Amino acid sequence: MQHAYAEWGAVASAGLGADLEQRTLREYAPLVKRVVRQLSAQASAVMDREDMEQIGLMGLLEALRRYGMPDAGFGAFAALRVRGAILDELRRQDWRPRTVRQESHRQRDALRALTRQLGREPAEAEVLAHLKLTPQQYQDFLQAEVAEELASFDELVEELAQLPSDHRSPEAQLMVTRSIAQALSALNEREQKVIQLYYEFDASLKEIAAVLDLTEARVSQINKAALAKMRAFLQQA
Repeated sequence: MQHAYAEWGAVASAGLGADLEQRTLREYAPLVKRVVRQLSAQASAVMDREDMEQIGLMGLLEALRRYGMPDAGFGAFAALRVRGAILDELRRQDWRPRTVRQESHRQRDALRALTRQLGREPAEAEVLAHLKLTPQQYQDFLQAEVAEELASFDELVEELAQLPSDHRSPEAQLMVTRSIAQALSALNEREQKVIQLYYEFDASLKEIAAVLDLTEARVSQINKAALAKMRAFLQQA
């Protein structure tokens, strides 16, 4: 990513010098990497990680130029803009073709049927046998499920601001950020923990499962349910 810093940091924006832009790109590079990691597992067939990071950095630079001097609220503004820029490009490239989405739906239905049949949450080994998946394929399925819910959540956030993320003012973003915080507070303690660990601390589903003594599938379900609750809260608000 070094060449990206030099390329985008060399151009001064309105009221902000090139040095500040370059420092900000470096400071918030971990944020870009975190978003890319959350999306790359299921999007790698369409776009490699380096390209996603380049697009994320462009989104970060655009966020800086629209926001002005970074302050305590810039991180939240930048995070949504970075994710929005990457998701926009992934949607443009049809990152989950219809056949992939259909297969995901089939696996989801089969998993629900297995849960009903057993009368409990199935163990990972039972899921792998029932769905005829390898451990890596199962991980990809879980990550894709989370990413799909996240993309839907981001679309709602854009609707709330009544502007796409690349045209949203800092004031509008602040209102959205506050609304998201209120929606997060409406979740139960375990749901809040999963959201915090996954999106703020970049923990993997496996790591979260170990912390909370749950299966990865259960963590994925909690993640999806929490995002769905937050989406419903924001829609009502």
